[in-house]
Amino acid sequence: MSGIASAANIPELRKRVVFTLLMLFVYRMGVQIPTPGINGEALAAFFEKNAGTLFGMFNMFSGGALSNFSIFALGIMPYISASIIIQLLTVVIPQLEALSKEGEAGRRKITQYTRYGTVGLSIIQGFFIATGLEGMTGPGGAPIVMVPGIEFKLMTVLTLTSGTAFIMWLGEQMTERGIGNGISLIIFAGIVARMPAAVGNTLQLVKAGELAVIFIPIMLVMMVAVVVFIIFVETAQRRIPIQYAKRVVGRRVYGGQASHLPLKINISGVIPPIFASSIMMFPATIGSFIKIDWVQQASAALSPGTIYYYILYVAMIVFFSFFYTAVTFKPDDVAENLKKNGGFIPGIRPGKKTAEFIDKVLTRLTVVGAIYLSAVCVMPTILINRFNVPFYFGGTALLIVVGVAIDTISQIESHLVMRNYDGFMKAGRIKGRR
Repeated sequence: MSGIASAANIPELRKRVVFTLLMLFVYRMGVQIPTPGINGEALAAFFEKNAGTLFGMFNMFSGGALSNFSIFALGIMPYISASIIIQLLTVVIPQLEALSKEGEAGRRKITQYTRYGTVGLSIIQGFFIATGLEGMTGPGGAPIVMVPGIEFKLMTVLTLTSGTAFIMWLGEQMTERGIGNGISLIIFAGIVARMPAAVGNTLQLVKAGELAVIFIPIMLVMMVAVVVFIIFVETAQRRIPIQYAKRVVGRRVYGGQASHLPLKINISGVIPPIFASSIMMFPATIGSFIKIDWVQQASAALSPGTIYYYILYVAMIVFFSFFYTAVTFKPDDVAENLKKNGGFIPGIRPGKKTAEFIDKVLTRLTVVGAIYLSAVCVMPTILINRFNVPFYFGGTALLIVVGVAIDTISQIESHLVMRNYDGFMKAGRIKGRR
């Protein structure tokens, strides 16, 4: 508590925290503003019936905006999908790869392309959703769209695209002027905001006799165990010892001290599950609105709870774990910087051999991290689906909530450390992701 009190005494940090909270408040207010032309009662009944399906997952990431069909119904997922596409294209297109190496100017250009891609994907998704909703009805047979037609489609596409663009702007503002990663915080806020409703739904299931009371303590113990495991792994490090050679400049001797290179076990953080979920939702969402037999069968096969869904989900988590680590961490650059500063790993030759050693360690850590992410995201969800527990208690949601919370706290603590304040933990500070 003393660390929190100290944070309140730092004007810059206080402004950043307040700004972040205000932006999240604006986001949650927008979630409550419905898109015109929708029968809210029929839509709510539809999502209540399909809470455990792909619609439930999409609704979770949008913070309930999809079940309300608000102006933020698409959520931040088009931006994440656009980011994935741009990062993949950066590897295969030389021009984009050159831009990524041009420093701040190149990153701004890539960010601009990502924004264009977000708008394009939002238009496509908005059109398919508007088209699909026109042919859908609630459990009682009431149509979800009150006045179908081209006017509804155009209005819906414009509204949803504008809403996603605004969320994207909110996320960028939070990252720049607030605390933590804005996009991750938006997803975090959406999941946390839906937790009370999930608790209420669980209690209703118990009262209706659809969920045995004995499973409640089991579920709570499982949640606590998963959270503890996530915190342990997310704060764990593999420390590579670094020794700096002594350098004589004039009459002074520099270097000679020992240090270490900290590598997190899960270097990619919560990015792989978010990316994998985004990829899994995009084609299946489009397919669920197309009334063609083979498309419907493919969509059903990729719905949460099927063996094909879990296999593909785990494969994507593993792929994005390696891909994101390769994009964000360059062993050659680290080895070159160590060599320039007179640092070396004991027993390893500087230069190429050091890069190969770091890459070897990094590969092993990424394998462990990918297995950890897959287990946390899939195993609790499989158990929960069998016990008919609300989807929000799944491993993916817990991983995102705990991971983003750790990242945000570590950033706050970094501000405190720079100003000689004690951290939040007496025994030691929370280790950041990077």
